[in-house]
Amino acid sequence: MNAAGDLLDLGAEMLWLHFIVFLRVGPVMALFPGFGEQSVPVRIKLVLAAMFTLVIAPALAEELRPTTLAPPPIAWLVLSETAVGLLIGIGIRLFLLALQTAGSIAAQATSLSQILGNAGVTPLPAMGHLLVVGALALAMMLGLHVRVAQMMVLTYGLFPVAQLPDAASVSVWGIRQVAAAFALAFTLAAPFVIASVLYNVTLGVINRAMPQMMVVFVGAPVITGAGLFILFLLAPTMLTIWAEALATFIDNPFGGR
Repeated sequence: MNAAGDLLDLGAEMLWLHFIVFLRVGPVMALFPGFGEQSVPVRIKLVLAAMFTLVIAPALAEELRPTTLAPPPIAWLVLSETAVGLLIGIGIRLFLLALQTAGSIAAQATSLSQILGNAGVTPLPAMGHLLVVGALALAMMLGLHVRVAQMMVLTYGLFPVAQLPDAASVSVWGIRQVAAAFALAFTLAAPFVIASVLYNVTLGVINRAMPQMMVVFVGAPVITGAGLFILFLLAPTMLTIWAEALATFIDNPFGGR
């Protein structure tokens, strides 16, 4: 009987451990680049969250043992752990949104915003889709999922179980991350914006010099071709900058910049 009781206690402890970890991992998987896309079925996301839980939970068994032996109220546990998971997931998701914004800015600047604009679930220009797909492939090749799993383990030292993050600190961090995402987006799209400015200035000068010439019909193919050529040249550099920024965030998601 004692052996059976010990086995039941161990089983209950393991269930609590995986349940607690799943509450934090689930929101991250729902927002995870690649895995959290709208085109991925909900069942697949649930399976991925369960697999991440199985990977992360053993590393946290000793750290979470006091909580699994004396679990807090389940409603408070769900609220606090889900909030922390959403915080981490949104921080990672902002990098994908930054890349989508960069693609939209570049496409608008080079008159490519309407080509294949509805090629996916999210209405993005073709340039944005190309950058996003390339970035997701690069991130997976660089082991993004492995590094995020490591980061999730470390977050329990910063955000203990059943404790909500400080609201003031979260608001400051959120504003900083949103500003950094827009700055990254404009940095990636800067060559296209510069080319667009030079194109419009040149077009204006030509139009003043030769008013009778239909400069728009001459310039439109030029800016479109230039946009595609710039994308061809700079796409690897753009994705490298994006991957480095994401790696820096994963290494130190809540630290100062």
